[in-house]
This record gives sequence, C-alpha cells and structure tokens, in this order.
Amino acid sequence: MTILSHPSLNQLADTVRGRVSLPSDPEFAQAHLPWNLAVQQPVCAVVEAADADDIARLVRFADSHELSVATQPSGHGATGRAAGAILLRTTRLDTIEIDPAAMTARIGAGVRSGDLQRAAAEHGLTALPGSSPVVSVTGAALGGGLSWFSRSFGWIADSLLGADVVTADGATARITPDTDSELLWALRGGGGDLAIVTALEVRLRSAPSVYGGRQLWPAAHTREVTRAYRAMTASAPDALTLWLEFLHFPGSDPVIAIDSTYLGTEQDARELMRATELLPAPLSDTRATMSVADLGTITAEPTSPGPGLSRAELLTHLDDATLGALHDEPIAPLMSLQVRHLQGALARPSDSPHGPLTEPYAVYLFGVPASESMAEEITRKQARLAAALPASGRKPVTFLNPTEKLSDALAPTTIERLGTLKKVLDPRQVIRGNFGVLE
Repeated sequence: MTILSHPSLNQLADTVRGRVSLPSDPEFAQAHLPWNLAVQQPVCAVVEAADADDIARLVRFADSHELSVATQPSGHGATGRAAGAILLRTTRLDTIEIDPAAMTARIGAGVRSGDLQRAAAEHGLTALPGSSPVVSVTGAALGGGLSWFSRSFGWIADSLLGADVVTADGATARITPDTDSELLWALRGGGGDLAIVTALEVRLRSAPSVYGGRQLWPAAHTREVTRAYRAMTASAPDALTLWLEFLHFPGSDPVIAIDSTYLGTEQDARELMRATELLPAPLSDTRATMSVADLGTITAEPTSPGPGLSRAELLTHLDDATLGALHDEPIAPLMSLQVRHLQGALARPSDSPHGPLTEPYAVYLFGVPASESMAEEITRKQARLAAALPASGRKPVTFLNPTEKLSDALAPTTIERLGTLKKVLDPRQVIRGNFGVLE
C-alpha cells in the first residue's frame, strides 16, 4: 500500500488545534486504519479535530492546497475512497445534550450509538440504535440507517431534525427544514459526500419497557427455526423486530438463532413469539427485560476492528424456495448469514434519499478473509447465494460494500438530485464521502 505525501502537509499542524498524524509519525500506522481491516486506505494525513471550528480550518486548508477531506468518525463504512485524502476523525466531538421534555438530543458527530443510548435511557427515552453500540450515530444517519426500532419509527435518518455542517468552502452552517431543506434531505441517507457534519439534532422516543435477546439452537433444527421465524414475521406488530441468524464460528459447530426486541412487556413478547416455544429446547435463551442501553449485547458484535467481506440484498419475499436457498447447504466459508425483517414504518413515506423501504426482508452475508484464497471463496459463496435469492436489485446505503456504488442503493432520480447538489456545493470535490454521488 503506497502512502501519498504532499509538500504542504507539514503546515497542517500549525493550521488545526487537533492532533495531526503524518506518514512519518509512529502513530500513523494505527491512526489511519479503517474499521474493516480488509480495506486499504492510503491517506496522506490524519487529523483528529478539536471541534467544529477546527474542521472548518482543515477544510479551508485542504481547498487552498488542492487536497480533499474524508470523514470517518470510527472508520465504519470505509471503502478505500479516502485514498490520497486527509482523513478526518471526529471522535472528540462527543457531547450529548438531552432535552427530556422535547424528547430530542443534540449530539456531536463523534458520538457512538451506545453512548447516546446510555444518555437517553436515563430519561426513559431511546434513539434508534442499530446492532452495534460502537457505530457513530452520524455515520448511520448519513447512510439512512436501520435500527432495532425501525419497524416502529422508520429509518434512523427519519429522526434527523437538523445538523451543523462545514461546507466545502470551509463555512459553518446550521441546517434545518427552514434554512436548507434540500441539504437536510440529502443528509438523511445520501451519504457523506456533500458536507461534513459536526453535530446532529435527533428525535428521541419513549421506551418504558424493552424485552429482547437471542434464542440459539443447534443447526440440526434449522428447518423448524426458519419456518417459525417466517410465521412470526408474517403477523408481527411493528413493535416486534425479529432477525434470523445462521452462525458458524471457526472451531465450533454451526448454530441458528433468532434475535428479537419488543417495545413492550415480556408477557406480550412471549405471546407474540409463541412459535419458538413449540421448537426443540434452545441451547440458550438470553431474552429479558432490558435497558435500551444494553441492546448491543444481543448480537454481541465485535467492538474492535477486524477484516471482513460483506454482501447484502433486499428480498421481495421469503417463500419455501428462498428458505431452501438459505439453509440447504452450510453457510461456510461465511461466518454469518443474517435475515432481517423490515416492513412496518420503513415501508411508509420517508423524506429521505432512499424513500420507503418496501422490501420485507434484508439478507446480510459476512465472512472473515483469513487468506487471499479464502477471500475468493467467500466472495463466490456470496455471489451464489445472492443469485439464488429473490433480490430486488437495490440495498440500504449502510449495507453497501467497497465494491458497490450509491447507485446500487438509490434510484437514478435520487442520484441525479444528489449530483446536482454536489456540483453546486462542492464543485472542486474537497469533501470525499465513502461513496461519491457523482460516480
């Protein structure tokens, strides 16, 4: 991997107050890494900004030296498109202000989902958390974002009320429906290619009671479990979210799980999931009444970086042929195959680039490439499975992998609208998102 240099970068430390790491610095090797270590990211510098004004100074510096800035709060979603750019980390922008009466939160761009959940839970409230507590709220919202509670409240981005941004000319602005409805629309899931977000205002919801957890069975019971899953999702109320998980970790036997959350009582959740009571006894059942601050424990996703290869598809149905394609052969060399039940509020009108998500299910295929040959095997397996499934041909932005483009997620008219904004707001392409709206 070749790290690019630029003669002006030595002036960067005198321009910003935050920490600057250059390729010659010992900490650079760690500072520039993305979350997915399978992605190559040869950036020319890393800046951990001190605040929003620091980001404005950085953008003006980049513009004046014909450089670009790529923002990655935590490194999630990296695609390699940051190559040659100055990598901006917003981890120090971590303030959280909760207004319990208004049921809103104002958060810095570096705030992680788990941090917001803990702050909201103190007031009996919740944001819209995804499966991982270490993903930044801003990153998820800029990609639309799917949550445990999206069936009740829609995209994560649907809860975005306003944003503080730095534009490509280094100016700061507060974006609301009244000040710039077009840019706010774009920020609700159009990616991070139009402006650098420094803070968000998001709507919170009441969460007096949440019941959730994982039920786990040996793979020998796959057929019974998948049929029970399909039956439950066919009649699930919006408050109930069900994810089906095929899992095969190295050195262990394959298993199958149903992960669930319910915005309500244990009694009601168990009644709605009564189909699982008729299955063979699970290996484990972690379901319990829990705080919204603890939702990350359900799937227990890694909280430190590692390599991975992913592919996602949206499914138009889950009939017998689809279930057969999912479980008629082992998932190896994949580590996990997840099916998420969507619908509910996701299928309703949304003032966002993606719009309503009408497909009823999403499938996410993930493997860890321990070698180049295994990487090829994983990619082939993903392609075979995708070809056998009733895929709609599009996918959520946050589920795109580095080989894909925004046009794989968003409609042509949306891409054109975003492209028009990019040409107006950033004609010199100073700001570089993980996915480019003009590509």
